[in-house]
Amino acid sequence: MQLNKYNIGFAGVLLSHVIVLIFLVDSFSISAKEAHIYFNGGVNTLSLITNFSTSIFGQNDYALRIPFILFYIGSAILLYLLTDDYFKSERDRLISISIFMLLPGVNSAALLVNESIIVIFGTLLYLYLYKLKEQEYYALLVLFLFIDNSFAILFLALFFYSLRKKDDILLIVSLSLFGLSMTLYGFDMHGAPRGYLLDTFAIYATIFSPVLFLYFFYSLYRIGIKWEKDLYWYISMTALGLSLVFSLRQKISIDDFAPFVVIAIPLMVRLSIHSLRVRLKEFRTTNYILIRLSLGVLILSFVLLVFNKSLYLYLENPSKHAANEHYIAKELATQLKSMNISKVSTNEKLALRLKFYGIEYDENIILSTKKIDKNDKTINVMYKHKIIKEYYILDLNNFKIEIKE
Repeated sequence: MQLNKYNIGFAGVLLSHVIVLIFLVDSFSISAKEAHIYFNGGVNTLSLITNFSTSIFGQNDYALRIPFILFYIGSAILLYLLTDDYFKSERDRLISISIFMLLPGVNSAALLVNESIIVIFGTLLYLYLYKLKEQEYYALLVLFLFIDNSFAILFLALFFYSLRKKDDILLIVSLSLFGLSMTLYGFDMHGAPRGYLLDTFAIYATIFSPVLFLYFFYSLYRIGIKWEKDLYWYISMTALGLSLVFSLRQKISIDDFAPFVVIAIPLMVRLSIHSLRVRLKEFRTTNYILIRLSLGVLILSFVLLVFNKSLYLYLENPSKHAANEHYIAKELATQLKSMNISKVSTNEKLALRLKFYGIEYDENIILSTKKIDKNDKTINVMYKHKIIKEYYILDLNNFKIEIKE
């Protein structure tokens, strides 16, 4: 990669973004789902990664989340390398990677304990190796089979792509791996049989930001009927198409599909720039409005993610904040330790979260959100000057029970 102003610009944007992500780590608490993965995940990929990291760097939030930030860094670099000949100008390439880095779903994947960013990295690594040597890396595909169930989407996309290429070996390998993946894992679809299509659209709108997703959806459709379809399109369209079809009947796990959808961001950017430049300047007004609106909403979504916790200061009932599952536990553990309390009894989910921060189990010290006795001690979990949630501590060891004879 040659050293020029655009490559330096990419390095600067990536470094700045990673600094923001590292800054955000301290504001997050481990969620109940993450705590379950960490303590009860067994040989699960996520459990192995998080436990290995904390065994080296200690049991803290940075050690828990840094591995996923590293996968994010690797994903951004791979996508930048993959698009070195994808655009007519380096500026367009930088715009494309910047949009990818700003996506709310990608940023969430980089901060939370989940498979999404690993799947994005793995898929981009496969595409990059294929670009370097112009040959399939079947050993890597086999490895993917044992990493995560959602790679079944990649196998299926490669099967469709092999039909177009008339590549018999790729067809047999991809179809075999897809079949094995279905046998080993299946797909996580749950809920009563009914339509979840609008729910799925809403989640995609959250992952991309609403206006950007609508244009992204249109771009895949437009490319599908008018442009040459490459492997990016096959992967993204397979994931998006299957998720929408399955949503007509069942509730899906969007984490299985979204990582493959977002890698087609360069396609959307290339189509957008092409549509703009083929028009005379006097007919570009509508395009400019759509582009500015999309980028504006995307930037706003990123700003809201960065300052999400600060919204507590303006909410009437902070305990109902949508992101509460990733807050409170660390602050509560700190409060308990300041009161010389290192063991409590509470509901299973909160107990597992507190365990990560060094608060063990003791059935005689009850932690509750409701006052049990007049002697309960009150714990106020605060953010700056605002009380976020109240807890009460009842120590049964201090109770003396009198027995009348």
